[in-house]
Amino acid sequence: MTSAGDREPYLDPLNSLGYLTRINFRAFSRALEKLTLTHGVSAGQWRFLRVLWDEDGITQRELAERTGTTEATTVRSVNGLLKSGLILRRREKDDRRKMKITLSARGRRLRNELLPMVIEVNERALKGISKKDVETTRRVLLRTYANLTANPEDTL
Repeated sequence: MTSAGDREPYLDPLNSLGYLTRINFRAFSRALEKLTLTHGVSAGQWRFLRVLWDEDGITQRELAERTGTTEATTVRSVNGLLKSGLILRRREKDDRRKMKITLSARGRRLRNELLPMVIEVNERALKGISKKDVETTRRVLLRTYANLTANPEDTL
């Protein structure tokens, strides 16, 4: 059990890993979106394209699971991607209730144009940080994620 004095440092948001992770995520997203918007791809759309570049032809439910978004958010995003001509949505032949999401030719081509932007943003973010510190940070973030998702029934 921790005492109140042990928790006091967390009162300053800059001592909270959760807060620092959140503001970093937002900064990464904004920096990447500034680049991807030149190709008509928002930060929200980017997340779905990234999954589809690795695993094309999955259902909307699987896409929601892979991106960590609700099905309602996924439906809205899929509709936007359809409107932009980046994906196609087709009913599965074996189970007409399921919708398969596949990349359009344009959506596939964007991979080679947008992935270098991720490299650019990451390199900018990591400027002046040693490889050892980056590896430690990666290891810590993976562990905190594992700790927080190990027992979903334990979360509030």
